[in-house]
Amino acid sequence: MPSFAWVGPHPCSVLTGIARAGIDVLSDLAGGKVPRGRGISALLCDSAQVQEAVGRADSVLNAGRLYRAAMIRELWDTVASGKETTLEQRARCRLAATFAADCARGAMDMMYRLGGSTSFKQESRMAECWRDLQVVGQTANFAPEWYPLGGRVLMGMDPGPRLR
Repeated sequence: MPSFAWVGPHPCSVLTGIARAGIDVLSDLAGGKVPRGRGISALLCDSAQVQEAVGRADSVLNAGRLYRAAMIRELWDTVASGKETTLEQRARCRLAATFAADCARGAMDMMYRLGGSTSFKQESRMAECWRDLQVVGQTANFAPEWYPLGGRVLMGMDPGPRLR
């Protein structure tokens, strides 16, 4: 399997794992946090906005993870059958990794915003998840340039040496 086919999807699993932790952190936090100005019994978890965001973040994250997993499986099946991977398969694998990374960022950002002031406190698990995701997400593996490179392949154009 070409190295760039697994280099993107492999560290991408770190990003999606961190985003999953962020969703779990907000879910735990929401069960005990009373946002300022909401009264004694109005827990964060009672907010329809928070409920929707947790559901949306989970859906977005899983969509990215499933696309990435499907493309890895397709590449693996091709290689295991003794065939060469196609340029389109390799492009889609990189697109899937980049998309999964973007989904992880989006899910984590939703959770971070809804955690309120708890999210930015240095000792907060939410802050730790957000910072870790930002650091891992800054690598070239998830650079926005993978979208146009993949798009070039899908339009039948030469993507240059990064995908060949």
